[in-house]
Amino acid sequence: MEIIVTVKQVPDTNDVKIDPTTGTLIREGVPSIVNPEDRHAVELALGIREKYGDAKITVISMGPPQAEVALREVLAMGADEAILLSDRAFAGSDTLATACAIYYAIKKIGKFDLIICGRQAIDGDTAQVGPQLAEFLGIPQFTYVIDAEIKDGRILTTRQLENGSQRLETKLPVLLTCVKEANIPRIPTLKGCISAYRQKQVKVWNAEGVGAPISSIGLKGSPTQVRRTFQPPARGEGIVFNGDLTANVQGLIEKLREKCYL
Repeated sequence: MEIIVTVKQVPDTNDVKIDPTTGTLIREGVPSIVNPEDRHAVELALGIREKYGDAKITVISMGPPQAEVALREVLAMGADEAILLSDRAFAGSDTLATACAIYYAIKKIGKFDLIICGRQAIDGDTAQVGPQLAEFLGIPQFTYVIDAEIKDGRILTTRQLENGSQRLETKLPVLLTCVKEANIPRIPTLKGCISAYRQKQVKVWNAEGVGAPISSIGLKGSPTQVRRTFQPPARGEGIVFNGDLTANVQGLIEKLREKCYL
């Protein structure tokens, strides 16, 4: 079985910076981590391999050269192969352009049975890349997956819903987006870390290498454009009422009148 997992390196959410000209995130030189929900996607792939036997797990990420660190981390978890899509032409890609670039990379890889993505990335929270990638590939997609069973070329999944769960089945190939409730990602072992840095390689592919049209990737291929970014003004300090309930209610009414809410 050939399993592909998409992984994204995201900025540390305590240190996000925006380019005022392009409206895109500044990633170079910013502390970064593996997108948390992508770690769950990798764990789901590893669990499937352990449960059903022989499977090759390839992880793909798109980003600057520093994203290799994220790929090394998931290689240490147990993934077999890593591919980094890194090219200035990819810079500024929105979700559609990102999905397009990954689509061309998967076309270059060729054969696949299962693609697993994290539900969404914490830097954008759009949850769009996985579904868009499935549309590019023309394959079925199951979102919000918490469990998967594979038998005789078919997959049975359990999807998390707001008021329960749903069981769906289809034949392979298929794309899944995985939620954090699916599992607990494993911690890389010392042996895994040594293997990730000494034995395994991260392949670096550029836009020309995967055959991605320049008009479909990067800022040129992104229909979503950020017009303006700004930091909302800080709110004033709150007021806490303590003591007698009747007096508190009267005090609250007076404050609301002062603010012209009443």
